[in-house]
Amino acid sequence: MVRPCTSATMDQHIGKLYRSAVSSFIIFLMVDVGVTGGRANRENAAAVIHVTAQPLWLTPEPWNLLVTQTPAKEKAKEGETVVLNCHLNSPQHPSLTNLMVKWYKEDEKGQMDLLENNVTILPNNSRIFMSGDLSQGDVSLTILNVTTSDHGIYFCEVTLPDGKVVTGDGTKLRIRRALGLFGIEESIGTIIGVVAAGIGGIVVLIVVLTPQLRKCVLCMRQESHQRYLCFN
Repeated sequence: MVRPCTSATMDQHIGKLYRSAVSSFIIFLMVDVGVTGGRANRENAAAVIHVTAQPLWLTPEPWNLLVTQTPAKEKAKEGETVVLNCHLNSPQHPSLTNLMVKWYKEDEKGQMDLLENNVTILPNNSRIFMSGDLSQGDVSLTILNVTTSDHGIYFCEVTLPDGKVVTGDGTKLRIRRALGLFGIEESIGTIIGVVAAGIGGIVVLIVVLTPQLRKCVLCMRQESHQRYLCFN
């Protein structure tokens, strides 16, 4: 049985169609906003990642290098080999291969440069060279067949990549001369001291024994005189 189409029924159908159209339109707007928002979020995320990836320029950390020379004093005989120890320590920079090492000597004649930029600079001299391992912080100096001209104070100087210069406290080297006196090798200072002590002892003996010698001489004279009187 077909119901008659009245105005009320028409109004209901139109209302349903209207609500359906409005609902579809709202859903469309929600989907579009979601897509557009997601795209914007992805663009913002890309922008953030791009900014984060920018390199950061940091101020280089300053070097804190410690140069240690040992011992403070060293002795050797002519012809011996001497090693003057020098060690570097830098907690912030374990790699030391870029450092420039210099050794120089000071004596009564002034300053003499022995080694620069890790290389010996003395002409025709293979006796003096850096024997340590720079990568391990060892920049010790070796002197072969030392002579009396090698005496003096030796300094280890290190130049950092930033131009800063750090110098050790120095090592005083004294060379004993081989005089061959009774097979004993002594320094000139020791020989002079022994001779001076001997002369001083002789002088003391003379001063102490002189009164006794005078008495002995007088006694001998008196005995001689008495014997002379007895025989006469």
